Amino acid sequence: MTVPLARRMLAEFLGTALLVTALVGSGIMATRLSPDEVGIQLLQNSITTMLALTVLILIFAPVSGAHFNPVVTLAAWWLQRRSGGLNLRDLVGYVVAQTLGASSGAVLANAMFDLPAVSWSTTTRTGSHLWLGEVVATAGLTLLIFTLVRTGRAFLSAPAVGAYVGAAYWFTSSTAFANPAVTIGRALTDTFAGVAPGSVPAFVGAQVAGALIGLAVLLALYPDPASGPPRPRPQRTVLPESDLPSGQLGRGISLVPNRWRA
Repeated sequence: MTVPLARRMLAEFLGTALLVTALVGSGIMATRLSPDEVGIQLLQNSITTMLALTVLILIFAPVSGAHFNPVVTLAAWWLQRRSGGLNLRDLVGYVVAQTLGASSGAVLANAMFDLPAVSWSTTTRTGSHLWLGEVVATAGLTLLIFTLVRTGRAFLSAPAVGAYVGAAYWFTSSTAFANPAVTIGRALTDTFAGVAPGSVPAFVGAQVAGALIGLAVLLALYPDPASGPPRPRPQRTVLPESDLPSGQLGRGISLVPNRWRA
């Protein structure tokens, strides 16, 4: 049975809020513990975000799919628009929940560290090199998520997405925001993870462009929703009667765990 939209929106709200709380909160803690070591601050921030994202996907994916990201939701809607997936109402509901969740997460992190609930960031992040970093980060994220879906490996999303985001912190010039809702939330905190409100529109534009590029590459590599090599079907092995322990004759013993049985 389809999960009601209200429950899915709640999952998206909570997941995105807790993601931003982890991201902003770990940035504040990092600057307090390592005030003169920017590299260590980024390491602490990236590891915390990576682990938190992995856990949050595991918690909320069964309810909403754990998008936590408007461009991921937009891509999912577009790819599934003819197959009974997300509809326009779902799309709007998810994006609203994600944006409100990201903003709430930043406010919560500020409050936990005894900062003003809303402190607009003064950290300007601008320049074509940063926008290019956002294009690359978002394209890779989009390609990863929907490649896993199209090749029947969505169960790997939590560790794979967490690992990608943790790595992208370091190999992109922008430290991989890759998420319009999170970008908006980060404008509400004048801390390590913050971004000035004036920098937000260009970042969001670059993220949308990156998502479109990621989708284009996905469709070039996996044009069919069922693309990818077939997954081998686990075989059921039964001991012959001659090899059965005493008292088990006539009742085959499966060596395959219950969860693999046909």
